[in-house]
Amino acid sequence: MDEKTMVNDVLSNVKSELTTYQTSITEAANQELRQTMQTIRNSSEAFQYELFKVAQAKGYYQPAAPASQMEITNVRNQLQ
Repeated sequence: MDEKTMVNDVLSNVKSELTTYQTSITEAANQELRQTMQTIRNSSEAFQYELFKVAQAKGYYQPAAPASQMEITNVRNQLQ
């Protein structure tokens, strides 16, 4: 497996992990558990962003093109 595949695989897994943490946090009744999961989630988010920057610098990951003002306006109108 090449480096690009491994980096993108880890990015994908961390994004999935973050979704799971967020769901767990919103459903946790115990405040100490919530805080612990929030700390872990924050650490995972920081790791994901650092890995994203490496992947982007190496050309492994290309974010979506920015939305045009017309696209932004259309989505805003649909959500109101």
